[in-house]
Amino acid sequence: MGDVTEKEMDNLTFKSDTVLSDVHLHCPNKSRLMVRLNAVGQPVFLSYFKLLWNTDDQASEKNARETTAEREHQYRSGDELPNKDGSNLKYKKEWNTEGTEALLDEDGDLEVVRRPQSASDSEAEDLMRDRVYPVILMRGKEDAFEDEEQECTCSNVIKIEHTMATPLEDVGKQVWRAAFLLADYILFKRDMFRSCTVLELGGGTGIASIIMGTVANRVYCTDVGEDLLAMCEQNVALNKHLMEPGGGEIKVKELDWLKDEFCTDPEALYSWSEEEIADLHDYCTVIMAADVFYDDDLTDALFRTLYRITHNLKHSCTVFLAIEKRLNFTLRQMDVTCEAYSHFRSTLNDLENLHDGKMKYSVEPIKPDFCQFLIYERIEQLELWKIIADQLT
Repeated sequence: MGDVTEKEMDNLTFKSDTVLSDVHLHCPNKSRLMVRLNAVGQPVFLSYFKLLWNTDDQASEKNARETTAEREHQYRSGDELPNKDGSNLKYKKEWNTEGTEALLDEDGDLEVVRRPQSASDSEAEDLMRDRVYPVILMRGKEDAFEDEEQECTCSNVIKIEHTMATPLEDVGKQVWRAAFLLADYILFKRDMFRSCTVLELGGGTGIASIIMGTVANRVYCTDVGEDLLAMCEQNVALNKHLMEPGGGEIKVKELDWLKDEFCTDPEALYSWSEEEIADLHDYCTVIMAADVFYDDDLTDALFRTLYRITHNLKHSCTVFLAIEKRLNFTLRQMDVTCEAYSHFRSTLNDLENLHDGKMKYSVEPIKPDFCQFLIYERIEQLELWKIIADQLT
């Protein structure tokens, strides 16, 4: 270690910094099947997400979550927990303390001896919700999730390939909660989106576009990076059975917010044709984005892209933006802040107050009290915003 300079250690720490979506971290009782390595050597996992199409599924899932939450609260507070035979386990006051003692060392500090685990502990742990970590299964795609495929029909499962614990620049390869919130709203308001032409900015793994593809006529799912776009295209193929009944079509395209024009290079894999650009401008009435507001420069670039595209559309357009407000402690503020969220709100406010004589934007929040069709924790930090873009000239 003596030969490693301070600069090298800083670089090493920075390069190893990764982020992991809560969707993957807290998804209970699921195994993640690693199906391949992507072009940059990252493991790609395949996950199944169940769609709760009917109220019976939603009620049972809600009841299961409430029961789990109640048991976790009882465990933490030391209340009685139900045993498998219906009896109760008293946890806090009836511990078996045999073999447990407190000692003081020579300085008078307390030495705590680890309490041996009793039988009642094991029974109570069985009742708790486990935090499940990814497991790499040594099986091929054909054998993946055989048990789940038997339990779930094609119409109530969405299959998504994704990575886990990526550097910040690759977060689009994970699935994020705000995308689930947006997907829930699409399914809740499906009649509003039926037969529309839709553009998604920063589509990532494509889950929101796939859900939109079940009701819309055509969806342009856009992002940057051939590896990410290839993963998105694979996810579209995995879920084509969901789009087929409604005849929806999803086109995966490159759209870089840092550039002023669409990519039309015919040699680029995900470039736009002139016909596709014309189709977007002539028929697009919905634009959406989920969990793409984590970098101030990219947020600014997205709003510039949003202005440029809506100004060129033939019709008025409704924009839906889903975001998760993330709390972080910063040394600059010496406090817990939401800097990325604050910048998003500031930029959103600037858009609403824009007076250039060309565009008018009306902004309003959507209360997230609509039905939940996907299984995830809808935390209070999740927000959905609606923007109506009208041309004045």
